[in-house]
Amino acid sequence: MDRPKTSERDHATLRDQIQHWLANRVDGPVVSDLEVPPSNGMSSETVMFEAAWSEVGVRRVQRCVLRLPPDANAEPVFPTYDMARQYKAMDLVGKRTTVPVPPLLWLEEDPQYLGAPFFVMRRVDGLVPPDIMPYTFGDNWLFDAAPEDQRRLQDASIAVVAGIHQISADEPPADKADPGKSALRRHLTAQRSYYRWVVRDGMRSPMIERAFDWLIANWPAEPPAVVSWGDARIGNIIYRDFQPVAVLDWEMAGLGPRELDLGWMIYLHRFFQDLAEQMGMKGMPDFMLLDDVVESYERVSGYKPQDLRFYILYAALRQAIIMSRITRRQVHFGEAEMPTDPDHTFMHHRSLDAMLDGSYWRKLW
Repeated sequence: MDRPKTSERDHATLRDQIQHWLANRVDGPVVSDLEVPPSNGMSSETVMFEAAWSEVGVRRVQRCVLRLPPDANAEPVFPTYDMARQYKAMDLVGKRTTVPVPPLLWLEEDPQYLGAPFFVMRRVDGLVPPDIMPYTFGDNWLFDAAPEDQRRLQDASIAVVAGIHQISADEPPADKADPGKSALRRHLTAQRSYYRWVVRDGMRSPMIERAFDWLIANWPAEPPAVVSWGDARIGNIIYRDFQPVAVLDWEMAGLGPRELDLGWMIYLHRFFQDLAEQMGMKGMPDFMLLDDVVESYERVSGYKPQDLRFYILYAALRQAIIMSRITRRQVHFGEAEMPTDPDHTFMHHRSLDAMLDGSYWRKLW
C-alpha cells in the first residue's frame, strides 16, 4: 500500500520560499533537511525542516514543522483550509488545558510567500501509529506492544480527548453561524455541504445519502456542546512510552457534543481493524471497544457518553465522504481508476452498509 500523492509542489522551490519568508522574522536564516513525513496525513501538507539563524550573536538551530494547505491543483480533500483557525485552536488548547500540543512558533496569514497561509511549530519527537501500512496490519511498535501498554495508550488517548472537552462551547475557536440551530445540526449541515462539493461531478453515492437519512431518523438527545478536536484518532498523536506528547491535526476543529470525537476515535480504529479482517488478519480486535472507551472517558471526565451508535455511524459517514474525495484525487494523479459503482469510492462501504442494516454492532463489544 503506497502513500497517496498529496502535492505537486517542488520541494527545492519550497525550501527557498521558506527561507525567504523566515528572513523577515529572524537574522540570517538557513533552511535545510526539508522532508515530508512518510506515513500519516492525506489532507493538509506537512513539511519538516531544520532552520538556523542568528539571535543576539548566537547561532540558533530549531527543528520545525510547517503546515499549509495542499496545492490548489492537487485536488485538495477539503474545499477550504483555515490555517489561522487551526493555529488558534491549538493555541487555545495549549493555554487552557494540560493537553500536549506542539509549541507554536509563527502564523503567517499572507499568501504571498508560499501561495497560501501557513503556520510553523517546533518538531516533537516520538512515535505515531502508522496509517500506511495501518497499525492493525502488524509489524509496528503499537501492534507488537504488550496488551497492558496498548491499554495504557488507549486510556491516555481518551484522556486527551476529555481534556480538550474541558473548554466550553462559549469560547473560541468556533464562530456561531446560524445560532438558531444546535452545534450538532450545524455540523451535519456542514457535512451535507461538503458531500455536495465532493459529488459535484455528478457521481452521487446512494449509500452515503441513505446514511444521512438514517441519522435524521435516529437523531439523539443533544448534550451541551464543547470544543471538539474534530480528527480525534491515535494516528494524530505523537507518543513516548505509550503516553501522548503532542496532539496534531486540528483542521476539523469546531464545536459539537463530546460524542463527536469519541465516535470518531472508535470508528477510525474500526476502519483499520475492518481492513485487517478483510485481508484475513487478526488485527487488534480488543482495542477501542465501545464499553472500554465509555468507562475510561467517564472515569477521567465524570461524563458518561450517550448514543454512541449514532456517532459511530456518523463517523463512518464522514469518513466515507472523505475517502470518496481521496479516491477522486487518486484518479487525478493516475493512481487509481474511478469505480463504476459510486458506493465503491470508499473502501468501507460494506461496514457502512452493515451499520445501516444493524448487523455491524456486535463487533464493538
